[in-house]
Amino acid sequence: MDVRADNQPYDDINITPMLDLAYVLLVTFIILTTASVQGVKVNSPTTTAQNNLAKPQTRAITVTADGALFLDAYPVTLDELRNRLADYKAANPALPVVLKGDTAAQYDVVVQVLDIAKRLDIAEIGLVTTRAK
Repeated sequence: MDVRADNQPYDDINITPMLDLAYVLLVTFIILTTASVQGVKVNSPTTTAQNNLAKPQTRAITVTADGALFLDAYPVTLDELRNRLADYKAANPALPVVLKGDTAAQYDVVVQVLDIAKRLDIAEIGLVTTRAK
């Protein structure tokens, strides 16, 4: 038995365990990042109702305190909102939409968004509120 042959340094490094760890971390960060994206933060009004409006393919329209509009966390104008909702409505006739408005949001902008939804014949529209404690 040759002891010197067993003590020779390796010429290659096995990186398979390191790659496995990197892939697991990558998948974990992807899942955590997509789960944490919830749109634009607004101060929602409170209510005692306990209905959950979450459905697959639900589109969220957000009106901030300064009157800015967001569709699924992307800033839009009223015309862009109308066009994008029309495209979504063409793809899914039973398109569910939720409207998140800040308590200090301009009422006129909220009414305009509701008018767009009515003109596009979007029947499933919900208003997001915070449950009173």
